[in-house]
Amino acid sequence: MNTSIASSQLVQAFAACPLVAILRGLPVADASAIGYAVFNAGFRIIEVPLNSPSPFLSIQSIAKQLPQALVGAGTVLTVDDVERVQAAGGNLIISPNFNPHVVRKAVALGMVCMPGVMTASEAFAALDAGAHALKIFPAEMASPAVIKALRAVLPSNAIVLPVGGITPDNMATYRAAGANGFGIGSALYKPNQSAAITQLNATQFIAAYDNITLTLDKKV
Repeated sequence: MNTSIASSQLVQAFAACPLVAILRGLPVADASAIGYAVFNAGFRIIEVPLNSPSPFLSIQSIAKQLPQALVGAGTVLTVDDVERVQAAGGNLIISPNFNPHVVRKAVALGMVCMPGVMTASEAFAALDAGAHALKIFPAEMASPAVIKALRAVLPSNAIVLPVGGITPDNMATYRAAGANGFGIGSALYKPNQSAAITQLNATQFIAAYDNITLTLDKKV
């Protein structure tokens, strides 16, 4: 897969739902059911952090079940991790930090890459390395005012996603400040949570995001 195809995949996934399901701590035995639960609710981007139990097996399970989704790993810290995610069938690399070697490897393999950044320097360096989107992490340290300031200097087509502590109640101010989407973690899924509760949470997040977008569109 080349870079243009990876970019197209991200654009299509974002058009369907600009929220990333972060399934930290996902047991392998629950991977299929939880993956389907968030997908059935409307999520099209699914991340299994590598500090989860047997994450590559979970990625393999979800990727095989949901080939139409962007499925991959979070907490990707090394080039070896990138290669193992690809071998498991994943096509998405998300990191808490910006490591140029990780970004370039992911891009070279045709995978969608979202490194974690906090400053303008990190953001521009990540984009220069080929990142397809920017994960603003941790969002608890980046107020909507920070997002607005970054948005003012970043390229207009840069995709910005606050991640960390995001809930249906605090998305609106980030969205108004220029966030394109969000990574949703513990407010969506906790280890050993049922598929039914996970799908309910996912549906509530999507409804909240859609309502926010509709309100913002009316103001334009």
